[in-house]
Amino acid sequence: MQLASELRCLVCQNQTIADSNADLAVDLRNEIREKIESGMSDAEIKDFMVARYGDFVLYRPPLKNTTLFLWVGPFLLLAVGGGILYVALKQRRQRVAEPELSHDEQALAESLLQTDQTKETT
Repeated sequence: MQLASELRCLVCQNQTIADSNADLAVDLRNEIREKIESGMSDAEIKDFMVARYGDFVLYRPPLKNTTLFLWVGPFLLLAVGGGILYVALKQRRQRVAEPELSHDEQALAESLLQTDQTKETT
């Protein structure tokens, strides 16, 4: 069961073969059992499975050139998403902080402020 919990179900892909009820997972568990009975070690069985199905069969694939994206990909996506969010919020804050008024709107605003100031003094 320990070895089966380290191997990925190739049908379900998000479960180990110990947790999966797929036909292929059942076959792989039976194959592991036969190999243990024939005297193979856990390392030899893992090597056999990797040779047959590739590194994807390992639930925790080793860090190699071919699996580098599996290990770095989530952090890379998180960094890119954070960068996009930062830029979007910064642009939004600048638009809100610096409203652009036309010359006519600026003159109208100044005249309204002056009118309010003369009413307060009287």
